[in-house]
Amino acid sequence: MKKWFATSLTMSLSILMVLTACSTKATEQPISSDASTTSTTPAKKGDISVSVYDRGNIPAAEGTLENNRWTKFINENGPANVKYVPIPRNDAAQKFNVLFASGLAPDVINEFDPNIINPLIDQKQLMPLNDLIEKNSVEYKKVLQDYPALKKVATSPDGNMYKIGRVLESFPSYAIFIRADWLKKLNLDVPKTTEDLYKVAKAFAEQDPDGNGKKDTYGMAMSYRSEYVIDMMFGNPVELYGLVNDQPSRAFENAKLATEFKKRLFDEGLIDKDFVNDKNGAKAKQDFLNGKMGIFPTFVGSWFDSTVTDIQTLKKAVPDADVIPIALPKSPVGEFIPDVQSPVQMTTAINAKTKDPVAAIKYIDFMDRVSTGTTLLFGLEGSHYKNDVNGCPQNIDPNKSKTEVSWAGDYAQSYSRLLLGKCSFFENQYNTDIPEQKAGLDMFNKAESLYLDSSKKYRFVTLQELIPAFPKDMQTSFNTAKKQITDTWLKSVLSGDKYSADQAYKDVLTEWDKAGGKQMDDFIIGWYKNSKDSSFMMKDLWETVAKQAQMKK
Repeated sequence: MKKWFATSLTMSLSILMVLTACSTKATEQPISSDASTTSTTPAKKGDISVSVYDRGNIPAAEGTLENNRWTKFINENGPANVKYVPIPRNDAAQKFNVLFASGLAPDVINEFDPNIINPLIDQKQLMPLNDLIEKNSVEYKKVLQDYPALKKVATSPDGNMYKIGRVLESFPSYAIFIRADWLKKLNLDVPKTTEDLYKVAKAFAEQDPDGNGKKDTYGMAMSYRSEYVIDMMFGNPVELYGLVNDQPSRAFENAKLATEFKKRLFDEGLIDKDFVNDKNGAKAKQDFLNGKMGIFPTFVGSWFDSTVTDIQTLKKAVPDADVIPIALPKSPVGEFIPDVQSPVQMTTAINAKTKDPVAAIKYIDFMDRVSTGTTLLFGLEGSHYKNDVNGCPQNIDPNKSKTEVSWAGDYAQSYSRLLLGKCSFFENQYNTDIPEQKAGLDMFNKAESLYLDSSKKYRFVTLQELIPAFPKDMQTSFNTAKKQITDTWLKSVLSGDKYSADQAYKDVLTEWDKAGGKQMDDFIIGWYKNSKDSSFMMKDLWETVAKQAQMKK
């Protein structure tokens, strides 16, 4: 029986998507810079600077991003003298632009966004890492050997690796939750097709499923990211590329089908007519948790919150509510799975102008150790956590961990969360001795079986962050066209008979053509033709998911 204090973990790891664990002592000494020497004289430490996200979440009593208990731990135990450079999380591009333009960019760049990193590669501002890793890395080199997909993603078209990455659990990022008790009350089946979904949404909106004698329920949510789930059902890649007849395509025909479906829901009042102004989806979520909405397509930031915390909130309003996840209904273009979290993620690079690249890669190696990662995610064993019967970290005092540890994960940005098997998976957040959490785990497992299904289609060519960005001139044209096209589809949804989806489709094709769409299409098609065998594609995802399933056993 798994033992885990889920609430405390959620608090202490709120910025992380995946758990990791290890019972190795946090004070383990760094690997010597020369494995062949038997000298006990400590190797001379190099001096490096390292970027770290500034989220404004460090309690004042803990110090600053540049100077706190964990920067001291890293400098005392690691192989380098590290100066941290804060990067505003919501304005990273601007900050890095200024730092590189002024020649003050740090030696180690921690940044997820390929739209920031890739231009720096093109400008030769980042260092090729193949030889540096081969000659000077131990920890990260082993990760590359153990997870070949990571090297595949990290390798650029020129054959060089410019990015350091991590491996983590792949899981569904979206879901459709539905009120099963409403289905039962109205004698309806779980919707299997998009036409079924429309009929169920209509019944939920018009047949008083909550039994209060009022027409005050919404069939379905369509604000913010809920709308994306509709796009997923119809294989609409929105601003990216999907596969049509085994060739990358903007799939505007699929976008038209998705628009027709959205328009139908809007015209018939089956959704909140003010959905456009629900910018972050908060109102839709509140409607669902208050028992006033039957179908809730949503982004899932935390499966524990969605399957336990949110369900408990709903049951306070409606004690007999019964919620289940359902598969994305089949559309006229097939059955799709929702977007999923990539199991490989690029996180880090090294400045081409760094004076001590060996110190930089040894620092990354130290941060990639299980002992270091465990310390920065969970704190110190005996002080912040103890290991449970399964050997997984368990918070001793949630409030202490929240104050002293919860913000430290950004220092371990490149740490691979999968390095210690079972303890790294989401399911360990659930304490199955608590009925509500056991039910939540059952929901999560059901969702995974529905959404991690390799027999179904995916709306993108590959995981979206792995689709290459356009060259700078194309990207400017693309950004302009993207807004025009998005506005055109939305105009059709909101305009009733005045602006049909067919007309919107014709206008979108014209807008795309004027923006140089053919050149952009040719760029992506060329990349796919030349790189599909060497790049991370969906077959690689399913191989990784299968490997993770074996790790859970």
